[in-house]
Amino acid sequence: MGGFFAGLGTSWPDGLDTAHSYVLGIPQPVTDRLLAEHATELGAEIRRGCRLVGLSQDEEGVTAVLADGTQLRSRHLVGCDGGRSTVRRLLGVGFPGEPSRVETLLGEMELAAEPQTLAAVMAEVRTTQKRFGAAPFGDGVYRVVVPAEGVAEDRAVPPTFEEFKERLRAVAGTDFGVHSPRWLSRFGDATRQAERYRVGRVLLAGDAAHIHPPTGGQGLNLGIQDAFNLGWKLAAEVRGWAPEGLLDSYEAERHAVAADVLDNTRAQMELMSTEPGARAVRRLLSELMEFENVNRYLIEKITAIGVRYDFGEGHPLLGRRMRDIALEKGRLYELMHGGRGLLLDGTGRLSVAGWADRVDHVVDVVDVSERPAEPEELNVPAVLLRPDGHVVWVGDDQQDLLDRLAEWFGSPTA
Repeated sequence: MGGFFAGLGTSWPDGLDTAHSYVLGIPQPVTDRLLAEHATELGAEIRRGCRLVGLSQDEEGVTAVLADGTQLRSRHLVGCDGGRSTVRRLLGVGFPGEPSRVETLLGEMELAAEPQTLAAVMAEVRTTQKRFGAAPFGDGVYRVVVPAEGVAEDRAVPPTFEEFKERLRAVAGTDFGVHSPRWLSRFGDATRQAERYRVGRVLLAGDAAHIHPPTGGQGLNLGIQDAFNLGWKLAAEVRGWAPEGLLDSYEAERHAVAADVLDNTRAQMELMSTEPGARAVRRLLSELMEFENVNRYLIEKITAIGVRYDFGEGHPLLGRRMRDIALEKGRLYELMHGGRGLLLDGTGRLSVAGWADRVDHVVDVVDVSERPAEPEELNVPAVLLRPDGHVVWVGDDQQDLLDRLAEWFGSPTA
């Protein structure tokens, strides 16, 4: 499987540091539904159709004002309200970057054309136009993408179906007999990042903090990892055990990750240009991606497997998210569903006493080097994981472990 970096076709690298070394295409409405159901199961209240018009904050909390006059009070507020974020605007946080230069139409619809006809036309058109394609979603439905004629003044207004068909005919020479559209939308290649992710008790995450072209399919992954990084730190703050600076580490860690995603999507958009210079660079990069290390580096980048937070010098695992390895007591990620830290102890003599209300202690004495499927670097005495799965300590010294527990999980209980 390949073609994920700027549509460049290459093999999927072997041995990626993940238990799920593949790309699974799931329609976004399905993902939205699953996340909403899980949030509801955990006790979250989801209110739809409630528009924020104002907010204020003081030393104790934040007051949010809705369009119907309702006021909501909370200790913190997180703006996850998209690229046109009202929260970001009300905070006065700058959103520097570049406006859209090109625009693309996207939609789900049925096609009358035979699959072999579609495949032949796609193969021909995509030799030069990488922003065109159609992928089957089952039940005769395809997700279709095609370059727009220009950049609309208001991209919040979806294209008409006739506009979509006209662009297909202009780019591919046929509209494939498209019919029965489920939804239509347009997106540009604007690239912007919020100057700050936190103003007092109000924070920004997801598209409210950054927007970029969807090349490489990185947007949802980037936003959810923002939320995961912020969520456990915000919970620690609310529960009163967060060490000093923990909440500020959200911006320090995630701002840099988003900046890197913005850069690689900028690069991908340049590589997808039909200009001769860009096509020459594209051919050169295609040759370079035949080298395993180059291929692996780019795939790890767009899948976020390569994300490593700077926790200082040390073991190669330090700062990375631990993969979902098999343990005697079950799979690692299954043991972390409670949203707590975890000490994976292969020595059987370490302790998290004083932090047991925040950190689980799992003793697994099986030598992971005996499992051929696991990389050698996982053969370590013990690792301490944050709730988001990132490794903050590797070793076997109890005092060193206590220092890291205090650094990430606050003061011990009596």
